[in-house]
Amino acid sequence: MPWRDSWDPRTQWEGQGDFSAGKGTFLLNGKPFVIKAAELHYPRIPKAYWDQRIKMCKALGMNTVCLYVFWNSHEPQPGVFDFTGQNDLAEFCRLCQQNDMYVILRPGPYVCAEWEMGGLPWWLLKKKDIRLRESDPYFMERVGIFEKAVAEQVAGMTIQNGGPIIMVQVENEYGSYGEDKGYVSQIRDIVRANYPGVALFQCDWASNFTKNGLHDLVWTMNFGTGANIDQQFAPLKKLRPDSPLMCSEFWSGWFDKWGANHETRPAADMIAGIDEMLSKGISFSLYMTHGGTNWGHWAGANSPGFAPDVTSYDYDAPISESGQTTPKYWELRKALSKYMNGEKQAKVPALIKPIRIPSFLFTEMAPLFDNLPAAKKDRNIRTMEEYNQGFGSILYRTTLPEMKTPSLLTVNDAHDYAQVFLDGKYIGKLDRRNGEKQLEFPACPKGARLDILVEAMGRINFGRAIKDFKGITQSVELTVDIDGRPFTCNLKDWEVYNLEDTYDFYKNMKFQPIGSLKDELGQRIPGCYRATFKVNKPSDTFLNFETWGKGLVYVNGHAMGRIWKIGPQQTLYIPGCWLKKGENEVIVFDIIGPKEAKSEGLSEPLLDQLLVTKPLTHRNEGENLDLSGEQPVLSDSFNPGNGWQERKFGQPVTGRYVCLEALSAQDGKDLACIAEMYLLNENGERLSREPWIVNYADSEDVSHVNCSADKIFDLQESTYWSTTKDTPYPHAVVIDLGSTRTLTGIQYLPRMESEVPGGIKDFKVYVKSKAFNY
Repeated sequence: MPWRDSWDPRTQWEGQGDFSAGKGTFLLNGKPFVIKAAELHYPRIPKAYWDQRIKMCKALGMNTVCLYVFWNSHEPQPGVFDFTGQNDLAEFCRLCQQNDMYVILRPGPYVCAEWEMGGLPWWLLKKKDIRLRESDPYFMERVGIFEKAVAEQVAGMTIQNGGPIIMVQVENEYGSYGEDKGYVSQIRDIVRANYPGVALFQCDWASNFTKNGLHDLVWTMNFGTGANIDQQFAPLKKLRPDSPLMCSEFWSGWFDKWGANHETRPAADMIAGIDEMLSKGISFSLYMTHGGTNWGHWAGANSPGFAPDVTSYDYDAPISESGQTTPKYWELRKALSKYMNGEKQAKVPALIKPIRIPSFLFTEMAPLFDNLPAAKKDRNIRTMEEYNQGFGSILYRTTLPEMKTPSLLTVNDAHDYAQVFLDGKYIGKLDRRNGEKQLEFPACPKGARLDILVEAMGRINFGRAIKDFKGITQSVELTVDIDGRPFTCNLKDWEVYNLEDTYDFYKNMKFQPIGSLKDELGQRIPGCYRATFKVNKPSDTFLNFETWGKGLVYVNGHAMGRIWKIGPQQTLYIPGCWLKKGENEVIVFDIIGPKEAKSEGLSEPLLDQLLVTKPLTHRNEGENLDLSGEQPVLSDSFNPGNGWQERKFGQPVTGRYVCLEALSAQDGKDLACIAEMYLLNENGERLSREPWIVNYADSEDVSHVNCSADKIFDLQESTYWSTTKDTPYPHAVVIDLGSTRTLTGIQYLPRMESEVPGGIKDFKVYVKSKAFNY
């Protein structure tokens, strides 16, 4: 429904207003205005709780809500738009205004946000040659259609029309994706046409904002807690000395990934940064003030490599995933009380008290292999998208030739978690996170059945890898040794079963009473499991899935999110507003099968319970890098201080394995840290880091901040590799580039803090064609 048809005049502020960038400050109706924005995302919060969450932000002392608009949530199929219920963007903006909060609108089209494909809709990938976030005709056509649909909902709610929207963002951190002012200009023109007269801005990092900075837009910076704030704004102040300053994403915490520890950030760093910015009249948006939940299949994944995000988007934010106040909340509220301009902070609204639900058993199951949909027949392997499937799992089935001896099965590539079965017997799994592509395959008779069950997790949401197809993306091969020579067979003639992630698909399976949780081969049974549980007085709870395998959960038809036994998340947040008094239904689609088919409702979440056998570090027990006899290609020193530094090699060198050996620290202490590192090719340009793998690091702090060595190339300047504090120099990290490359130099970024903890001074670089010795 367009805004003009649904606007309640009782919520309109008096008359028309104006918001603009003045000399050294933002101007609201002609008067200086410092933005104190709380980032929260309406699709991540139950609609019934929107008002309470906005009030909690207001009570902190915030005056603005900053929000993304998620394209894929609003346009699930081309031309099919949804702005109802959980997607009612206009209603969310109205609630902000009713609570005397302005709104900063961030309509993308790309938003990142650790959200599936960065907010871009999966169906764009049905056009396999599409160029995402570029001047691709089809992409730009769809962007224009989507942005117009959003504007029909909220363009009439700008401050010029008496509404709460004071600024609108153009694209999102494009400098971390590429350099294309032409494309960014096209997005600006689309946004400007839909929101005439509104202040437009673009955000990026201090290190790259000039790549795509347009002269007629406000420029804002994004950086994390602990950063050297003067250093972050110095390049902008040099280019635009009269520009108002704003940190449009001040990262309060960080997001969690499956198979890694729960992330936390110190409250003191957050408070110090906000206090410094406000004391200097700098505006900010706290990302996240309240993170919420990646319901259903909406959690994204990060790159390089593949690092899928968990369901919880708690983010270690001041307001927890379930809307509870945290110690960070109260410390921030106290800090912001100094910057209220004589106004009194609003009262903190009543919190929702979580309940416990007694343990209950699942009583019904629907084995997956007994409930397959109709098969499609195909000569060749195709991706999910080519079968018009966006989410869920997909089963590829074929019959095999006679294999008299064991062989090697290669899947190129399984996106994202594949289980392989031979005549129903489980052979093994291929986990994209670990780069697994091959399995030892047993001998088999002619006509044996090969099943490959692939579960798609969230599409990558950051960097060039967002073009992330699901299912099997290329081929399946069997390699057998014949008379001492390898022979490879590219398997053809597939039956394909599309297992859509929808409540209707799961509930319509044929359920039966649970007898045993294992089949006749002694294997856990993939499929759907159903239970009911009773609630006397509905309220929030956290369902425990510690005994389950891997899959998705629905409660009363609501998609609650993903579960995975590896953790760190073991519970799912269940909002009380989605529960009923009396009987409630829960369905779990588990692609592995549960160890015990049971659950219970806890009053607190389990977000920090990691159960993985693979170490989080990159050094085998007893392993020590041996550099004796190796000749460095560069021996040099970095300068003290923040910011990127570059050092060139004396001449081009060729190799696949690169070792950076840190010999000393700027402060003379033991700690060594690297926020980001690039290598330069023969043309002096940055190499793509997509294929990079850490082979070795002498020390990594993976306790609670996940400062492992892969943070050197995770495309995030606020995360970093850190050694443990008790490990003396020298320190070394070895990277496999994935192929032999010609190299001419190195770029290094230390940590963002003004003290530059772990800043490296003296160092050496080694490059080899063969692996280093340990």
